[in-house]
Amino acid sequence: MIRRGTAVLALALLVLFTGGQAHATGYRYWSFWERQGQAWTYATQGPSMARPADGDVQGFRFAVSEDSQRATKPRGAADFAAICAKTPALAGEKRVALVLDFGTTADASPGETPPAPRTVCARIAENATTADALAAVAPPLRYDTNALLCAIAGYPQKGCAEQVRQDAAPSKPHHTPSVGVLAGAVVVAALGAGAIWQARRRRS
Repeated sequence: MIRRGTAVLALALLVLFTGGQAHATGYRYWSFWERQGQAWTYATQGPSMARPADGDVQGFRFAVSEDSQRATKPRGAADFAAICAKTPALAGEKRVALVLDFGTTADASPGETPPAPRTVCARIAENATTADALAAVAPPLRYDTNALLCAIAGYPQKGCAEQVRQDAAPSKPHHTPSVGVLAGAVVVAALGAGAIWQARRRRS
């Protein structure tokens, strides 16, 4: 009985002191962003529905993210005047600055290498969507059967918002105790169990 109780206590102590690595499921996909002042905000609608105005700046970032709250923002400069400096305005059309960030090697699909980030100015019809802007300056685009944007400028060549298992840091820092500390804790637990057994034996 004592050995069984000691084993249970030892197991409990090991579980308590040696917390395992946490995991989270992310998705590898192109996120869509809109520039608001000096900051990026996650777009509330897809590029096929968004209709930017002349002078707007929009961005796309390919990365592994768990959700929109943790999505990785586009990198690099996002100034409309600089991006569209060589694209003159024309009557009946609008200019939209696009920031295309193809992500890092860590976020890339297996066997693929991300192109360097770039900026481009799209001049499109006044009623055109962001998807129209992308099609004009960054073909080929690839969509899935649900109209989800899978590839910009042919990247990635395959896959679309596939799940990716990530190692996640624990919510609070913790330290794994040494083997000596664990052994000492187990001995203390064993002595405690023995004392309880002896006390019960004297009472009986």
